[in-house]
Amino acid sequence: MTAARQLAERHRFKWWEVLPWAAGIAVFFAFPNYLPFGTQVLITILLALSLDLVLGYAGIVTLGHAAFFGAGAYTVGILAQHTGWNEPFSGLAAAALVAGVIGLASGYVLLRTQGLTLLMLTLCTMALLEESANMAHYYTGGFDGMPGLKFQPLLGLFPFDVLYFRSQYVYALAVLLVCFVLVRMLVYSSFGQSLTGIRENLLRMHAVGAPVRARLVIVYAISAAIAGVAGALFTQANAYVNLATLGLERSAGVLIMLILGGYGRLYGAFVGAIAYMVLEHFLAKAYPTAWQLGIGITLIVVALYARNGILGLSDALLRRLGGGGAQ
Repeated sequence: MTAARQLAERHRFKWWEVLPWAAGIAVFFAFPNYLPFGTQVLITILLALSLDLVLGYAGIVTLGHAAFFGAGAYTVGILAQHTGWNEPFSGLAAAALVAGVIGLASGYVLLRTQGLTLLMLTLCTMALLEESANMAHYYTGGFDGMPGLKFQPLLGLFPFDVLYFRSQYVYALAVLLVCFVLVRMLVYSSFGQSLTGIRENLLRMHAVGAPVRARLVIVYAISAAIAGVAGALFTQANAYVNLATLGLERSAGVLIMLILGGYGRLYGAFVGAIAYMVLEHFLAKAYPTAWQLGIGITLIVVALYARNGILGLSDALLRRLGGGGAQ
């Protein structure tokens, strides 16, 4: 009963958890000119959240998470281009299904390995999907991708606006909220707690009879499905898809964001993605030829002085002040 009560206490929403969503709504009204950028930030947060589920909670190290993002992106693109299936919500479901199946199949094979071998195999999986998309030129457009995709208005009322991104921003925020609630419920469930146990002490979880590999494969597939939803959102919001959705730059970038914010934390994906993308945006405007230097210095400072990212640093400060830590 005590353990169940502690789990229930952790599962309860805190008052400050409303703040990120209130800020997201405020951005819509306060910064209308930044809604295209804001939409990309929300999509990236969702991708980082999906990666955090496997890396931060299950301890699965991967460099190929863009494979599932790209699978979802190409799913809705191909459906819209070649079948006329361009309804947004059913497109998200199809993308989640395809990416989840790919995650389940690849996870069943790859999660037999660990460490550097697993890291390289996930990278190879992403490269294979990228090359497959490039070779299937008739369906995917190859290197040129599929520009000019058309999607139905949301709920039949709100068309996608490729200039101001009003519908896309609200749509992305709503999908992020739904996925976040699902992830939050998962990590605070008994299944989520067992994932933490696997991450912390794999041998002990084997010793107590936990189905370790099955749970890792399941969470890998769930994470892949969420990444697929993020990819589908990207295609629907931007009305195009290309090979960059399957590239190493996206996988490495989202991994850096998660480390910057703090992995194994529900809001690490939020903090890391926002901090990285906002910093990148303003540095690129101020120093077009040397903005990556500023990013590199920031990451070095965080790695040296902020254990477990920005949220880890905030936890240390809160403990000094006598408060609690962030999730």
